[in-house]
Amino acid sequence: MNIEHQQAAAPGPAPQRDLAAIPCILMRGGTSRGPFFLESDLPADPALRDRVLLAAMGSPDPRQIDGLGGAHPLTSKAGIVRRSGTPGVDLDFLFAQLQPDRDTVDVTPNCGNMLAAVLPFALERGLLPIQDGTTCARVLTLNTGMQCDVTVQTPGGRLAYTGDARIDGVPGTAAPIGIAFLDTAGSVCPGLLPSGRVLDRVAVDAPGIEPFAIDATLIDNGMPMVLVRAADLGAGGDETVAELNANEALRARLEALRLACGPLMGLGDVASKSYPKMCLVAAPRAGGAVATRCFIPHVCHEAIGVLAAVTVATACVLEGSVTAGLARVAPGLDKTVSVEHPTGEFSVALGLDAADPQRVTRAALLRTARPIMRGEVYLPEQIRTGEQHGQ
Repeated sequence: MNIEHQQAAAPGPAPQRDLAAIPCILMRGGTSRGPFFLESDLPADPALRDRVLLAAMGSPDPRQIDGLGGAHPLTSKAGIVRRSGTPGVDLDFLFAQLQPDRDTVDVTPNCGNMLAAVLPFALERGLLPIQDGTTCARVLTLNTGMQCDVTVQTPGGRLAYTGDARIDGVPGTAAPIGIAFLDTAGSVCPGLLPSGRVLDRVAVDAPGIEPFAIDATLIDNGMPMVLVRAADLGAGGDETVAELNANEALRARLEALRLACGPLMGLGDVASKSYPKMCLVAAPRAGGAVATRCFIPHVCHEAIGVLAAVTVATACVLEGSVTAGLARVAPGLDKTVSVEHPTGEFSVALGLDAADPQRVTRAALLRTARPIMRGEVYLPEQIRTGEQHGQ
C-alpha cells in the first residue's frame, strides 16, 4: 500500500463542533431497547437531564428521526446507572420512559426489561469487577425503591452474551440473565392490592362513551396494573396487536377505565402518567396459564413487560381475582405461571407464603440482554448547558 495513501487515511484529531458528545451504550434489555448512561455523564439537575434525554432520543417526534429512539414506546427508554451508596446494594438504576410524540420523561415506573441490561452495562463501563463463572449484583431501582439480584454469565472472567436462552419477542438466542426480585409488592401503589380488595366493580362515566361498570383487579406487584376480562369489553383476548390498536372504541373505553382506576389505586390523576398499565385477560390458548393483551398504556404491547408479567402472574395465584375461572395454575406453594402474550409466553416463578397463600414471597424470571452500540450521542451544546432555557 502506498505510504502517502496510508498517511492520508490516518485519522486526525476530532473536529470542533457545536454539538455536545455524551458517552452511552445502546443496550437491548429483554424486549426493550435504549441508551444507557453513567449518571456522572449527565447533568445533575433533573430538568436539564430530562431535556438531554429528550434530545438524545429525538422526542417529541413520532418518527424520532433526530435521535436514538425507535418510534415506539418499547424503544423510547433510557437507563442511568451509578455505583450505589446503599449498604448491601451494588448498583443504582434509574429508568426513564419517554414517548416518541411527547416531551415527557417519566421516572416513576419500573422497567424489568431494561433492568436486565443494568449489570452488563455496569460491567462494560467498569463499575464492578467481573467474576469467573457468573457475576451477581444487587440492583436498587431508584424509581420505586425495589431491589433485585441480577446474575450474568461471565465464564473465565469474560462477559458472555451469546447462549441458548430464548425469550419470546426477541429473535434468536442469547446468554441467560437471571433476575430474582426481593420485594415488588406495592412498587408505586400503597400496596399489592391498593384498593384493599382482590376484585373491584369499577363504574366508568366519561365524555364520549356509554357509561359502564366492569369487574377489575387493581394490583401492583412491580407494575401498577388494571386487569379486566377481555370478554367483558367485547374482545376475545386473542386479537393481534394491529387489530387492538385499530379498535378505537375499545381503546377509548380502556382509557376511561384507566382514569377511573387511578384514584382507586392511590395514584391520583393518571392522565399524564404511563401507568397503570391496562391488561385484557382470557383463558389460555397455547397451553399456558392465562392469555394477555397489555396496553402501555395507550398502545398494545407486542409482548408483555417483565414486571407486568410478574403482576399478572400474581393475580393468577390470588383467590378471587378477575382471572378466576380463566387462569390455569397448578396447586402448591411454588408455582411457575406461563403468561401468554401476542408473540409467545413469559414464565414467572412465584413462591407463596405457607401461612398466607394470598401473599407472594418470591418472584424470579429469566431475560437476555446485550450491547448493540457503544459510542457518543450528539446533541446541541446549548441543550446540555441549558443556555437556551436561560439557565
